[in-house]
Amino acid sequence: MADGESIESLLHEGRLFPPPDAVRAGAEVRSLDQWREVHARSLADPEGYWAEEAGRLEWFRTWDRVLEWAPPDARWFAGATTNLCHNCVDRHAAGPRADAAAILWEGEPIGPDGPEVRRVSFADLRRETARLGAVLKSLGVRKGDIVTIYMPMVPELAIAMLACARIGAAHSVIFGGFSASAIADRVADAGSRVILTADGGWRRGKIVPLKENVDAACVTLAGAGVRVEHVVVLERCGNPVAWHHAPEASHGDKRDHWWHDLMRAAPDDGACEPMDSEALLFVLYTSGSTGKPKGILHTTGGYMTHVATTARVVFDLDAARGDVFWCTADCGWVTGHSYVVYGALCNGVTTVMYEGAPDAPTPGRFWEIVERHGVTQFYTAPTAIRAFMKWGEEHPRKSDLRSLRVLGTVGEPINPEAWMWYHRAIGAERCPIVDTWWQTETGGHMITPLPGATPTKPGSCTLPFFGVDAAIVNEQGREMPANQGGLLAIRRPWPGMLRGVLNDRERFVQTYWSRIKGPDGEPYYFAGDGARRDEDGYFWIMGRVDDVINVSGHRLGTMEVESALVSHPAVAEAAVVSMPHEIKGAGIAAFVTLREGAGVSADEALRETLRSHVVKEIGAIARPDVVRFTKSLPKTRSGKIMRRLLRAIAEGREHVGDTTTLEDYAVLAKLRESDEG
Repeated sequence: MADGESIESLLHEGRLFPPPDAVRAGAEVRSLDQWREVHARSLADPEGYWAEEAGRLEWFRTWDRVLEWAPPDARWFAGATTNLCHNCVDRHAAGPRADAAAILWEGEPIGPDGPEVRRVSFADLRRETARLGAVLKSLGVRKGDIVTIYMPMVPELAIAMLACARIGAAHSVIFGGFSASAIADRVADAGSRVILTADGGWRRGKIVPLKENVDAACVTLAGAGVRVEHVVVLERCGNPVAWHHAPEASHGDKRDHWWHDLMRAAPDDGACEPMDSEALLFVLYTSGSTGKPKGILHTTGGYMTHVATTARVVFDLDAARGDVFWCTADCGWVTGHSYVVYGALCNGVTTVMYEGAPDAPTPGRFWEIVERHGVTQFYTAPTAIRAFMKWGEEHPRKSDLRSLRVLGTVGEPINPEAWMWYHRAIGAERCPIVDTWWQTETGGHMITPLPGATPTKPGSCTLPFFGVDAAIVNEQGREMPANQGGLLAIRRPWPGMLRGVLNDRERFVQTYWSRIKGPDGEPYYFAGDGARRDEDGYFWIMGRVDDVINVSGHRLGTMEVESALVSHPAVAEAAVVSMPHEIKGAGIAAFVTLREGAGVSADEALRETLRSHVVKEIGAIARPDVVRFTKSLPKTRSGKIMRRLLRAIAEGREHVGDTTTLEDYAVLAKLRESDEG
């Protein structure tokens, strides 16, 4: 983006929703004035603010210094020792929350007596994490080792993560739907000698063969000279699995072990290992355009402080009030790490885990879970909300959702019409919506409303969290005026920030810290997103900068065109990318899915209607050149639309780069066959 250039903003949203009085009355932050006061103080003295927040947690040794910053490298709470499992589990198990539910879990299958439900107390978690920690040690896992976890969404997945933290091993959680090749790539990069998995997991009534995938990955790894010594298998589905031995392994002649056999004899009295604040906590892989996933590194003390603080303040969590928090993400994604497990449990709050799909066996499953467990805070992705819209409002109407107090969204910017549907159909116009912007790399929330303080605008993630210095800048690091789109940058370090890319220092520096520098030459963290700030200082994400479309010299963000399309009553979801155009240089290709029961035909007449609708909403410059109708869009398994794959299709390219995070490979073939118009 050259000096003076900006991403044009054409879509304007004027609706404003103040925080409901019932939520404001009990919230930690109760007004916009209070937010302004605390945010100003947190920027004037970020070390003081984060030290105060860290003081709410337990440390074995306090820090010598809150922050050591040598860009792009940060050390938070230098010299301190702590343990994240201790803060999530042991300190609650030793107090009045010992018998309270830490995890409420529900399996996907529904039998004659209803779904399988398990209640795991904080005392149960302490015992089980200690046992599994002892098991891992018996298999040769030591402080600093990386354990790979490839499991379904069952309580043992959270137990595995916490057990690793307990003994000082890092974990690498791989989503339980990834292929054998994706597992092999990540295990090899992490150098894992131990894999925790299950025989299978339930997904839409079918068993995902997890152990079989691990076996295939181990064959690939062996062919490359990489040895996995131990595979620990949880019996979940009872599907038959092959059993393998490895005579060279350090634990007798076994490679494969049943989880229950090892746990049966394991002691449950092991204490949490004191860990340096900067000790590696986990590696989490994100897809890359080059075909090689990036292993994002997060460390212990800063990450713990960031997620504990944001979870409490953003969701207004209160264990004493009996809050039941449900983040619908899988623990294979950072949202599951930060808010299913660590953020909720650090605050002593009950967290809900669900094994299966949102439409298994019916499209009302999520709302049945909300009613059954009395969920008070509900956090899900815009792609899920658009699916709920597509399925119809009759499904949430069948369940009692009055327990809900706060709603949240995560993963992608939410279209204003999807926001309004969520507000009305799920929140009954009484629940504030916290539309959170953050990334795997940031660890926790960066820009977000606070439910008792921030008036919300549909589609805006609103204002930065405390201690976060976010700005819209140009390539030279100069701030853009209001309502001019630019690059979304973070100008100062924050506790949850990534510490590197595993085995690739150059990629860490080049990807995140090389594009933008401030006036003094200090690098800014660049998120990869384009955004604008409105006259009230609210942030609006306009899409990935890589996805900006330059139409006849006008730089348009994809998010605004997509929002215009989704505002049409026939459209459930839309994705917009650039395509070559012989006159304009770049044209606009729109991929559209229709709402079920919309009563329209996917024909040329509807294409023209949608084109005209976009013109009416945001102007002729944004009129799509091509509209393709499709039953589904290519998404990652966390629900993000993979627009770079759509760009390849729109441009007629065969090579699409890394597809290991793609949920359904058949979608690509169907899209290539879809009719252009």
